[in-house]
Amino acid sequence: MMHKFLENNREDLIARCKAKVAGRPQRAATEEQLRNGVPLFLEQLRRTLQAEEDNEAVESFRISGGSGGGLLRVSEMSISAAAHGKKLLELGFSVDQVVHDYGDLCQAITDLAVERDAPFAIDEFRTLNRCLDNGIADAVAEFSFVRDATLATRQAAEVNERMGFLVHELRNSIGTAKLAVAALELGNLPLSGATGGVLKRSLAALSTLIDHSVNEVRLKNVDVATHDVFYTAQFIADAAQVAALDATFRSVDFRVAAVDPLLQSAGDRDLLLAALANLIQNGFKFTQAHTHVTLRAYAEGARVLIEVEDRCGGLQPGSAERMFTAFSRRNHDSSGLGLGLAIARQSIEACGGILSVRNIVGTGCVFTMSVPIHNP
Repeated sequence: MMHKFLENNREDLIARCKAKVAGRPQRAATEEQLRNGVPLFLEQLRRTLQAEEDNEAVESFRISGGSGGGLLRVSEMSISAAAHGKKLLELGFSVDQVVHDYGDLCQAITDLAVERDAPFAIDEFRTLNRCLDNGIADAVAEFSFVRDATLATRQAAEVNERMGFLVHELRNSIGTAKLAVAALELGNLPLSGATGGVLKRSLAALSTLIDHSVNEVRLKNVDVATHDVFYTAQFIADAAQVAALDATFRSVDFRVAAVDPLLQSAGDRDLLLAALANLIQNGFKFTQAHTHVTLRAYAEGARVLIEVEDRCGGLQPGSAERMFTAFSRRNHDSSGLGLGLAIARQSIEACGGILSVRNIVGTGCVFTMSVPIHNP
């Protein structure tokens, strides 16, 4: 009888399951991890088989549930299996590990039965399969539920944080603009003066925040399979035309290198243009006054490299990669949301491109957009 076999070989079966688990990469078996798994399931399976031998169907279903999860929906086995699935999630394992834990026990029972020449009745195998089916289903269901709930909570927190930053920055810019307008009206001041400059900077900040938000929405809806083909020289000219006004306002010399008129790029042109505008604006923001920012584009192998070189004085150690993280600000700058470079990288990667930065110690840095080249 299977329930006697399980009782007599309990420790051997648990040891075999631990050995199988330990043999898989990055997975170690401990009593804590298996407390709600193999040992408890094994005991519930044994009691289920005992109840069925004694013709106590109600007790059998109370322990392990009916076939397909029917009849008594909440059984002892469903509660412990759910706890096991939740525990594996907390330990950082994937859903396939949940299935493997129960599969290991089934394999261990089968192997040991063959070794000990212990034949089982067909009804006993059916009960074993029913218990495994219910255990796996409940463990996976709980694993998935907790995982999805955790992800949803995390995403909601990220959205709330981002929205809070956005509202805060918008409020600050609008408040500053209102104060500037009030001062202009009260003192009958010229728009070209210092107070007018404050108003212009506030409006520019508002425009940047809105542009970032629009680009982020567009990025979430972009079809990465659809790529435009466009002349790189005209693309650079379009970006430079808008940027030139900002360069004059910030007292920065904006230099645009000549581009091969036949060079063509592939990607979502609007997304890439918005990303490049972010990089140029970022360069203007941190470049020291009366120095220069350089924009250039050229072919290298199967890629088109578009570079924005600034004169920010160089990057702090360890800050290069951190700049592309949302809400990170460059050089302790307190203005803006810290989303520009993060959105730029996402936009470029959505088009099959790469965004990187190279530090020029003591001078500045070079942001490079690498996008696919198009050969007619």
